[in-house]
Amino acid sequence: MKKALKVFLIIIGAILLIAAGFIIWLSVNEYNPSEISEAKIENNEHFEEVRPYEGETISILSWNIGYAGLGQDSDFFMDGGDEVAAADRDQVSASLLGIFNTLYNCDNQSDIYILQEVDTDSSRTYNIDEKSYLGIYNTTFALNYSCPFVPYPIPPIGKVNSGLMTTTIFEIAKSERISLPCSFSWPVSAANLKRCMLVNYLPIEGSDKRLVVVNFHLEAYDDGEGKIAQTNQLKEFIQSEYEKGNYVIAGGDWNQVFPGSLDLYPNEHEDLWVPGVITDDILPDGWSFAYDASTPTCRLLNQPYDPTDTENTQYYVIDGFILSPNLELVNVETLDENFVFSDHNPVRLQVTLK
Repeated sequence: MKKALKVFLIIIGAILLIAAGFIIWLSVNEYNPSEISEAKIENNEHFEEVRPYEGETISILSWNIGYAGLGQDSDFFMDGGDEVAAADRDQVSASLLGIFNTLYNCDNQSDIYILQEVDTDSSRTYNIDEKSYLGIYNTTFALNYSCPFVPYPIPPIGKVNSGLMTTTIFEIAKSERISLPCSFSWPVSAANLKRCMLVNYLPIEGSDKRLVVVNFHLEAYDDGEGKIAQTNQLKEFIQSEYEKGNYVIAGGDWNQVFPGSLDLYPNEHEDLWVPGVITDDILPDGWSFAYDASTPTCRLLNQPYDPTDTENTQYYVIDGFILSPNLELVNVETLDENFVFSDHNPVRLQVTLK
C-alpha cells in the first residue's frame, strides 16, 4: 500500500509540475500588446482620397467572417455545440472563396471593408493566411488573439493568430491598434483574446479633416463587465475624434443586441449564450446607430444551421455601426447570406459627409 501511494503521489506531482511548467511557458509567451501601436499599412495600389462632394456616397461593409471555419455545417463548443476547429482544410478554403466572392461581387462592392475574426496562422484553420487572401486593397491588420497553444477544450484549440482587418480603395494616412480593457485575469488571460480597435485615418480631398474608421470586435464570453468597459472606451475614443473635427464611423461585432431587436429575435437559449444589450443612452449627443434588424446578423452555434428547426435555431442582431453627427445615413442593410460561410451575415452601410 505504501509503495502504491508513493507511485500515486509521484504521478500527481509530475502532472502538477508539467501543468505549472506549461502555465509558465504560456505566460512567458503571452501576447502583451501596447496600449497604442502603429498598424502596418499594406499599400497594394495608390488610391484616391475620400471625396466630400454633395451626394457623394461612401459605402462600408462589416463582416465577422468566423475565420472561414464557422459556416452552415458548423457548431461551436462555447455555444453548446461540440466542434473546436473547421472539419478540414478544404472546408476552410471553400468558405474563404465564398467570403471573397460575397465581398467583391458587383452587387456588394464597397469602398471600405471591415472584417473580424480573420486568421493568419492558426491550427483551427490549417495555417491559411486569410488576410493575404482577402486584403486586396490598401489593407491594415491588428491581432486580437495570438497564442502559441490554447490548451482547451479537448481536443485543444492549439495555435491561434487572428484579428481585425480593414481594406479600402481609399488612401490610409495612418493606422493604429488601440487596446481595449481585458476581461480576464491571469492565468486565463495568457491564452485568451486581447480585444482592440483597429483605427484607420483616411484623408479627405481638400480638407485637413479625416474620415476615421474604427473596426472592433467586443467581448463575447465574459460576465458582461468586459463588454461595458470596452463599449465605454470606444465611446470616449470616437467622441474625442469627432471633437477634433473628424468624421467617424465605428462598426463591427458588438456581441450586444441592438435596441428593439430582442422583440424580433427573443433569446430562447439563455442557458447557452447571453449577449449584452445596447441601449440608446450610450450614444454621445447627436450620434446615431446604423443597423438593420429586419434580417439577423448572427446565429447561435449550438448546432449546424437548420432554419427549419425553429425551436433550436437562435438569431441575434449584434453587428452594426455608430455614426458621428456630421455623417448622414443613406442606407444600412444586412445581406442575407443564409450563414453559408460564417455564423454572421455581412452588414453594408452607405453614408454621406454633411
